[in-house]
Amino acid sequence: MIRSRVMQSAIVGLIGAIIGSFSMMLFASTHFANVAGPGNTPPQVNAAPLTSGASDQDRIVSAVKRVEPSVVALNVTVNGQQYVPVDPFAQLFGGPSVVRPQAFRSRVSGSGFVYSRDGGILTNAHVVTGGFAGQPSKIDVVFANGEHVPAHLVSANVGVDLALVKVDNYAKLPPPLRFADSDRLEAGQWAIAIGEPLELKQTVTVGVVSGFHRDEIAGGEGGGSPQQFKGLLQTSAPINPGNSGGPLVDLNGDVIGVNQLTANPQAAQGIGFAIPANSVQQVALQLTKTKGITQGTHEGYIGVALQGMSSGARSQLGYNGPDGIVVAQVVGGGPADQAGLEPGDVITGANGKSVATPQDLTNVIKGVPVGGTVNLQVWSAGNKKLVAVKTSERPANLDTPQQPQQQP
Repeated sequence: MIRSRVMQSAIVGLIGAIIGSFSMMLFASTHFANVAGPGNTPPQVNAAPLTSGASDQDRIVSAVKRVEPSVVALNVTVNGQQYVPVDPFAQLFGGPSVVRPQAFRSRVSGSGFVYSRDGGILTNAHVVTGGFAGQPSKIDVVFANGEHVPAHLVSANVGVDLALVKVDNYAKLPPPLRFADSDRLEAGQWAIAIGEPLELKQTVTVGVVSGFHRDEIAGGEGGGSPQQFKGLLQTSAPINPGNSGGPLVDLNGDVIGVNQLTANPQAAQGIGFAIPANSVQQVALQLTKTKGITQGTHEGYIGVALQGMSSGARSQLGYNGPDGIVVAQVVGGGPADQAGLEPGDVITGANGKSVATPQDLTNVIKGVPVGGTVNLQVWSAGNKKLVAVKTSERPANLDTPQQPQQQP
């Protein structure tokens, strides 16, 4: 009997040891996998986990804690050229306005965030060019831990106001931020802006997603030319000078846009604009493949001005077909002109999709690589035809339409 009990105890002890060993192996595999990578490489820095709070306030605080380490300040020294009056007093007395070029050197500050694990940081192009007018000679990146790290410009696209800079061999690099699908955003959902407005470190402002597909004109500082930016995301989260280039995030801490500009604060409040996350990701991929400062937008362009269908347009054109969009103008020598589109044509479809608004066609064209083909279903003077238009790169500086029309 005693021997039997000893054997039972031994068996139970053996089973316990096996279970304990397996548990320790499982714990080690899940908790220490990132202590060292292949070849004893340093561990990757991972984002703080999100907490599932019981309120929106808890979720906002959690999202900020997750994102803040990856948001940076950028201090940039810009060398450029501006035009100044030869005789400023002559203008006061009705004299001729004669200008001459003059070199300038200025200091610009803005925000950005970690984009890739190799040290890539996204920001606005106007942050690194001083308002689209200069070349950066020095870029200093300040991380949330207070460390200053020198960076260099990889590529900037002033046509969409995005730039990629890079810090090399920074062992404490925070994790890249994740992107949300900006096409799934809804008006009224929370939006959190994080950045360095007026050089106030790690500032957080909160608002909501207010609108979509906004077109705004910005730039002109430091000798640059004003530019029109299309398809922006509108938010009520306060965006101030220095916020430019920082992330606009949702309650999950995912980037829904890159903060770009604000409406005139003397005329309106609570109206800020950001570049939507989906557009940012497309352009960022191009920025990794190019070098230096470019003017293009990397967006498809066919060279037409469009307007929505109306009863007046139907009557004037004699068109009784389904909803479509009217070609109001065609840019001479542009892709649409070369393909044979004419003012008064009605476009009803593009690449197999129905189009009922100018924005519908713009969205299709944006999804076509530059040099690709857009197949348009067209009604022209009573005849239906298929028009193949080869896209070119959208010019960075298009004349601003005088009417509410799109220019894809």
